[in-house]
Amino acid sequence: MENLSETEKITINVGPVDLGRIDVLVEQGLYSNRTDLIRTAIRNQLDRHELVIQDVVIKRSYSLGIIDLTRKDLESRKARGEKSALRVVGMLVIGSDVTPELALETIDSIVVRGVFRAPRAVREALVDRINT
Repeated sequence: MENLSETEKITINVGPVDLGRIDVLVEQGLYSNRTDLIRTAIRNQLDRHELVIQDVVIKRSYSLGIIDLTRKDLESRKARGEKSALRVVGMLVIGSDVTPELALETIDSIVVRGVFRAPRAVREALVDRINT
């Protein structure tokens, strides 16, 4: 199983003047490297807008954090006759033990604001139910 606490790699475009300013702050020892400054800036903005995030999570019934669905979880839902509308802010992981058929029987829709990981066959089966 993969490490769920790992980070995701993203690409950003930064103008040369901003990049130079970042390098000055790194050079002055305020940050250990460019990535450290960018992560800190992102965290500061997320903290600044925490009320907005919490409001959306509550109003739209999102789960916040890392949701890891296994075959056992979905079989339990199937036995109860439940179909899920999965709404996640963070990460949704559908386990490698989940078959496309089981996913189709138990998952009505998926909305992820963050990272969605699932076996390729499951993703393909659910393609019309996924909104990431």
